[in-house]
Amino acid sequence: MRRPSLLSIIVLLTASNYTWSQDLKLNDLEYLETQGVNVLVYNNLFTGGFNDEKNAGIELIHHGVRTAQGGAVRLSNTPEQWDLVPEISSRKVDRASKSIEAMLRYKDYDFDSRVVVTAKGKGVEISVYLDKPVPKVLEGSAGFNLELLPSQYWNKAYLMDGRYNRFPRYVVGNTITRPNSEKPKQFKGYITSDDRGTGKFIDPLPLETGRTLLLAPDEPSRLVKITSQDADLMLFDGRVLAQNGWFVIRSILPAGKTGKVLTWTLEPNAIKGWIREPNIGFSQVGYLPSQPKVAVIELDKKDKPLAKASLYKVGNDGNVAEVFSGKIIPWGNYFKYHYVKFDFTTVKDPGIYYIQYGNFKTNNFLIENNVYEKITDATSDVWIPIHMNHMYVNEAYRVWHGEPFKEGYRQAPPNTDHFDLHSQGPTTDTKYKALELIHGLNVGGFFDAGDFDIETGSNISVVQNFVHTWEYFKPLRDQTFVSQQQRYVDLHRPDGTPDVLQFIEHGTLNLVAQAEIVGHMTQTLSNAVLDNYHHLGDAASLTDGLPYDPNLGPYEVAKDGRSSGVKDDLWAFTTRNPSLDLNAATMFAAASRALKGYNDDLSSRALLQSKRLLKEATELLANKPQDTSAWARSANVGTNLQLYIATGEQQYKDKFQELLWPALDRSVNFNLLTALNAIPHMDASFKEKLRPYVVKYNDYIKGLEKNNPYGVPITLGNWAGSGAVMNFGTTICFAHKYFPDVVDGSQAFKVTNWLFGCHPYHNYSLVATVGATRPKNVFYGNNRADLSFIPGNVAPGILFRKPDHFENYDDWPFLWGQNEGTIAGNTNYLIFGSAFKNLVK
Repeated sequence: MRRPSLLSIIVLLTASNYTWSQDLKLNDLEYLETQGVNVLVYNNLFTGGFNDEKNAGIELIHHGVRTAQGGAVRLSNTPEQWDLVPEISSRKVDRASKSIEAMLRYKDYDFDSRVVVTAKGKGVEISVYLDKPVPKVLEGSAGFNLELLPSQYWNKAYLMDGRYNRFPRYVVGNTITRPNSEKPKQFKGYITSDDRGTGKFIDPLPLETGRTLLLAPDEPSRLVKITSQDADLMLFDGRVLAQNGWFVIRSILPAGKTGKVLTWTLEPNAIKGWIREPNIGFSQVGYLPSQPKVAVIELDKKDKPLAKASLYKVGNDGNVAEVFSGKIIPWGNYFKYHYVKFDFTTVKDPGIYYIQYGNFKTNNFLIENNVYEKITDATSDVWIPIHMNHMYVNEAYRVWHGEPFKEGYRQAPPNTDHFDLHSQGPTTDTKYKALELIHGLNVGGFFDAGDFDIETGSNISVVQNFVHTWEYFKPLRDQTFVSQQQRYVDLHRPDGTPDVLQFIEHGTLNLVAQAEIVGHMTQTLSNAVLDNYHHLGDAASLTDGLPYDPNLGPYEVAKDGRSSGVKDDLWAFTTRNPSLDLNAATMFAAASRALKGYNDDLSSRALLQSKRLLKEATELLANKPQDTSAWARSANVGTNLQLYIATGEQQYKDKFQELLWPALDRSVNFNLLTALNAIPHMDASFKEKLRPYVVKYNDYIKGLEKNNPYGVPITLGNWAGSGAVMNFGTTICFAHKYFPDVVDGSQAFKVTNWLFGCHPYHNYSLVATVGATRPKNVFYGNNRADLSFIPGNVAPGILFRKPDHFENYDDWPFLWGQNEGTIAGNTNYLIFGSAFKNLVK
């Protein structure tokens, strides 16, 4: 017999899968769906901040995973993050025709297009309309793009007009170089890449070109067929230009034409009878024998909940036995899914367990008295010291980074718009001239996150978090060698000094230098060149370590080796913000206390700057329109509290109380933790006056049980909510400490459950290496190009995508809103973890 060809098998599989599919319908949330397929059409819009965040346009959620996005008219083959994105000036839904229409506009080119997506059977028709032809300058550049998530397609097959190939696991492909003059304006005028004097930019060539593209015929859950009636489909690998690039399918818009100028048909496969597997949420770290133990099970709305679930114990001999069976407790619907709970609190014997729900069982976890003892160790021992700026950081045989930015920082020129959402105002607000070197700022401080800048606001929060940790819990853990004289850090090498004290010193050194040298707090110390900003790898190689000399030629080094002609020096953005100065005054007052007896000189300098900044910022704010944000209004409350604790002066105590009670009336949730921190320093009447606010907060805690199945505050913005959840947990710990009759300390276990696996989308621990069986494996850190992580990193968490989808990719790190650990967020975790461990004890 003749063996059937691969093509015939694929055709049969494809045909059978499509006969199982159901027609797409327009639902009440204004997207197109059938079971297993959601097609979102500009439910999420491109931003004007970071432009292309890979979170917008026409999106495909395919069998529970968002696999495609960015469907829109774009101006390059493989758009990068800061490329221009279209403004969506209007969006119309026509239920009769099952279509959604959006107007896309590039105001830089006075270029408008209309994209209409219409349900057609099991797929959609995507049509592009032009009322005026493509502008001459964009001919050959303007096209319709759709981007595919690489991690969901690499190593899978694709066919272009019947020709077989596979999506590459690692970036491959051919490129050409073209003169910079041929590239359309894309980057808001920033210098975007270093062409090393060639005057040319890299332009990727397509992997394949044709009219019919079949994606992943070897994987029905990712199978998509795309055909174009009017123009070639080109398949590009966007990772050629940037590690965060996606696979791009693209058709060029024709020149000189109007009306309907392009039509695609997109047919995503929907597997017959597909039901999303249950997501059994539980703590990967495990549980104390005495604590509440409740798993939250996330179900497809078409999945019928079972009556019971079971708990199995793994014996010391390796044999497994069912030790508990309990009823499933219904909770209800929450956005896209249905939720039930499984309570196994009565199981208290230490051991190794797993949950069985129908045919699905979890990985194992522990019930033991010591499960929480080490939850902060990786963060304090590894992640935090690795992010110490202006230091050489070593770990055994590995160098995480050399000493960065030896050349220091230059004054940002007036009227400079920065690509990381900062700006320098019309003046420098300092004694320094534009681009003048500001000596003395290259000391101390922490990298903000996956980049290498010092975000002053974040660093202020960081030092404050360290001080709170030190003053309340006195952690004597010493696993890091820190030498400011040598500018050297060595991990896992004790040096006789508690690490937290050294972290306070390191952060304060930079912030005091800002106050003393600049005269106030900078907005940020950051990159002047975009090509440097998205640098991945060793921070010390981001610049050449030599001050720039305009008298030298490009890449020329002075004969004495002390300067160069490379414009890679970082800038200080120094526009004064009195509210930021107030926050710094708060932190300096607290830091002065912690440093007393350890670094007395730095302690006295910090206290001096605290008093000065408080006085000057208060005067400046009195002459400006009132900032009504909760952040700004609360700053002065905390500043006066910290100064009172540091000095004992009555004026600060009086001012604190004058400001506190109106702040609590405005927002108990936002200000209660500050009030709780004041209790040890106030009299008994203060605590009793605070009691009604704690009662109100306790009502908020209880209300969250009805708000969502996890009972924690879940945020729905473009940055996921781990920070809000941790703040919630810290507040519970302190409220229970001072008001145990009002706030039940066991409420804090909801926070550890969430962080360590009991949350939507998947059940992985959101803290790298914490949750021994299944922590997240990839994060957005400065080693994200390796699809790896830095131990102790804490992910922002489960990101909400409008209108009803939660996600957290664990195979693709490049979405910062769900995967980027920050220095402020991770030290927030440090103080929560410390407060939580104290509560457990």
